[in-house]
Amino acid sequence: MADDSKNISSGAHGAIGSYAAVGDSFTEGVGDPGPDGVYIGWADRLAVLLSDQQAEGDFRYANLAVRGRLLDQIVEEQVPRAKELAPALVTFCAGGNDILRPGSDPDAVAERYEAAVRDLSRSVGTVLVCTGFDTRGVPVLKHLRGKIATYTAHVRAIADRHDCPVLDLWSLKSVQDRRAWSEDRLHLSADGHTRVALRAAQVLGMRVPADPDQPWPPEAERSAADTRRDHIHWAREHLVPWIGRRLRGESSGDHIEPKRPDLLPL
Repeated sequence: MADDSKNISSGAHGAIGSYAAVGDSFTEGVGDPGPDGVYIGWADRLAVLLSDQQAEGDFRYANLAVRGRLLDQIVEEQVPRAKELAPALVTFCAGGNDILRPGSDPDAVAERYEAAVRDLSRSVGTVLVCTGFDTRGVPVLKHLRGKIATYTAHVRAIADRHDCPVLDLWSLKSVQDRRAWSEDRLHLSADGHTRVALRAAQVLGMRVPADPDQPWPPEAERSAADTRRDHIHWAREHLVPWIGRRLRGESSGDHIEPKRPDLLPL
């Protein structure tokens, strides 16, 4: 396989010819189902935007992400494959599932994250890293906002040290709207994934067809009773099963394989 990892460029400097996405459910695209039942997600949508910058057949894309994966699993399973593929661009979004675990230490997670960034940077053209979301308006997760903020600060510092572009999800205000999130309130909706893809393209210096932070259209005011019913439905259908899986040591990604393990033309 030809190694174009040193030919990475973006924006005014040229176009990106190959891209591999590494991560968990966020990068796999959970919450954004396609017509065939396979999740799409922001990484696939970013790949389309990147492909549009190339002649037909000249762009190649792999998505190695698997839902539920912890950082160490991503480093063990996906990072070696990304290094083997040696694409021009890797997006590396990992550690979120670790931070959600009770008793986890964001400082320790960040140390392992940086080691992986350092390793990837030696084999691929550019590593784009992702911060955490600002979860102040997200049920359950808002209580973890301090840990997520600490990890986000580490990711920004790691990016500075290794000269990595940053997909800063904390500053993307549009995804704080409930319409950016799927019914489970843990994963982005199709619209949320689209906005993240647009922001990622901006970070890479590309012109985008829409502003990812443009305001959402007005929506009808909801009554307190409707909001309460929604919370009860969400807790029964999504929160309780999510907690149950963690108590049993199960993962939503058990027996799931990457949806696109090879660099293939779009």
